[in-house]
Amino acid sequence: MSQTVLVTGGAGFIGSHACVELLRAGHEVVVLDDHSNSCPESLERVAKIAGRPIAAAHVGDVRDRRSLDTVFTSHPIDAVIHFAAKKAVGESVRIPLTYYDINVGGTTALVAAMHDHGVHRLVFSSSCSVYGDATTVPLTEESPVAPTNPYATTKWTCEQILADLCRHVPELRVLALRYFNPAGAHPTGLLGEDPRGVPNNIMPFLSQIAVGRRDELSVFGADYPTPDGTGVRDYIHVVDVAEGHRVALDHIDDEPGMRVFNLGTGRGASVLELVRAFEEASGRPIPYRVTERRPGDVAELVADPAKVSAAWGWNARRDVASMCRDAWNFQRQNPRGYTS
Repeated sequence: MSQTVLVTGGAGFIGSHACVELLRAGHEVVVLDDHSNSCPESLERVAKIAGRPIAAAHVGDVRDRRSLDTVFTSHPIDAVIHFAAKKAVGESVRIPLTYYDINVGGTTALVAAMHDHGVHRLVFSSSCSVYGDATTVPLTEESPVAPTNPYATTKWTCEQILADLCRHVPELRVLALRYFNPAGAHPTGLLGEDPRGVPNNIMPFLSQIAVGRRDELSVFGADYPTPDGTGVRDYIHVVDVAEGHRVALDHIDDEPGMRVFNLGTGRGASVLELVRAFEEASGRPIPYRVTERRPGDVAELVADPAKVSAAWGWNARRDVASMCRDAWNFQRQNPRGYTS
């Protein structure tokens, strides 16, 4: 059934890919984005891939009630997918108050506006980082939550707020998706990760090294209790993540209240394994230098995706090789990012 979906942060890396999937599924899409870490050009490319444009793009801060009220009064919003947030572990350690202000404050402002305008269906972009320094992997949704950095704490705080609201507002439906490490790009090469300034995520950093924009990768720690000493993560293709959000929208009314699902592949790759995979995909060497561990990082985060597979029949379908290939394809076609 076609719905009108508000996508906050819809011009960003994951948000833009989600917009493609929503449009292809027949939904109407409204975007709210302040472009602090995104480019309006991405939405034009969304329309080109999907074969149809989004309904509207509003420029605004998700914390701003005037912007939110404008969106909700201008469009018959049926559901919201909330991506708008700051998302870098290392940066959150340096500027924690900014992360609390934007990530938690933005979520509470959004849900308040939803409530005032009679919208009660929310897909929330959470994170595997809430699990912290896990003692056992793979991680299920029942694994202990122990965030080790402000970014992770903001996501866990938002989850707690949303769960409590669901207990007091019976009509509210929330799906919190704890996805692992999104990577890659759209296979067309039109959409990809194009961060402002120095990339905080490893895949765009590798891409920029391969295209000649950066000299070398800093590997933060090689003394973790992992096979090669570098951190292990469950990398998941951004198109799989986007499809997961589209499927979530189809199942948001399955049960009342708030539910939590992991989105991951169930397979981990170390930093050095990812480096080698990207070298193979790009045909170019990736110089790297081992440095000290980064505050807030953990050794290993790998998903157990069984719950979402059983509930929705959803499974990640793309591997690390395809993530590297698609990320390199985007960077090669867009050597300076969207600005080129």
